[in-house]
Amino acid sequence: MEENKEVSSSEQQKKKSKRLLLIINCLLLCLGNTGGPLITRLYFIHGGHRVWFYTCLHTCGFPILLLPLIISYIRTRKPFFSIDSRLFTASAVIGVLMGVDDYFYAYGLARLPASTSSLILATQLGLTAAFAFLLVRQKFTPFSINAIVLLTVGAGVLALHSSGDRPKGVSTKQYVMGFVMTLVSAALYSFLTPMLELLYGKSKQPLTYSLVIQVQVVMSFTATVFCTIGMLINKDFEVMGREAREFGLGETKYYVVAVWTAIIWQIFFVGAIGVIFCASSLLSGIIIAVSLPVTEVLAVIFFRESFTAEKGVSLALSLWGFVSYFYGEYKQLHKKKPSNPNTPQSDLLPTLPNNL
Repeated sequence: MEENKEVSSSEQQKKKSKRLLLIINCLLLCLGNTGGPLITRLYFIHGGHRVWFYTCLHTCGFPILLLPLIISYIRTRKPFFSIDSRLFTASAVIGVLMGVDDYFYAYGLARLPASTSSLILATQLGLTAAFAFLLVRQKFTPFSINAIVLLTVGAGVLALHSSGDRPKGVSTKQYVMGFVMTLVSAALYSFLTPMLELLYGKSKQPLTYSLVIQVQVVMSFTATVFCTIGMLINKDFEVMGREAREFGLGETKYYVVAVWTAIIWQIFFVGAIGVIFCASSLLSGIIIAVSLPVTEVLAVIFFRESFTAEKGVSLALSLWGFVSYFYGEYKQLHKKKPSNPNTPQSDLLPTLPNNL
């Protein structure tokens, strides 16, 4: 009897730890997804032009992830870098694709308002759901399907708004190219997140949060190498000094913006992989879509971008989708509650793979 109580207490403690880890990663994902587009737009509207350079900043901040790995090593004395060759190779390939995706994203945001770009990226939720169903057999409820439709339609409303909010100095052709590149970025990212979830599930190593951070380090490293090659070909290194001197906010703030860009995007990536690890790629997509209205409002406040009727409709649909999804999760939770009050309740989080 005492053994059963100890096991039950241990399981409850694990559930609480897992729930706390999910909440922390959700907050990191929201912070990164809100701040990333804004600081990227800040670079471009004040005279930044190097798309390859800014793409590199999305992933080159990975050395800060060595800090939690060092702390984990000090506490556990387990191998500092334990990722096997199979997982390393798969992570490296995904990292290169992530570098391509970052380039498409940076190219699009250089030619679109931050609010418009963020809302276009909401289309990735529907694609993430489709890829999650195909790759990891994601299960859906009527509420989650309703949320996906609302959030996707909300982004699609922007297609009705041609280029009335086009930034100064951006031609119609450049605006359309930015729109297309952002859509391609959304589609590619929609494929990568379920692929990462599949990678976790297929891993032959015991999957821990430390190993997940190691996967992110490998992905960011290979993406950074890919972007550095792009910078060399585009001769970005030769003109960075001049661009810094001509930056609208001043040379010092040019480098401050660059450093914070690297930090904020690493926060985004860590939050994304953490949510996928704790729950699913679909929940990651939901959180990204839910945080978009915050980006819209902040972009209007800080960059004085126009808040058009289309953006208003899109915002309303996004909020409706958010409420629908979490109301569905609330209903599902109450259906699973045991009738016997002495029986432990099931975990609030989705079931993790057996090898976690």
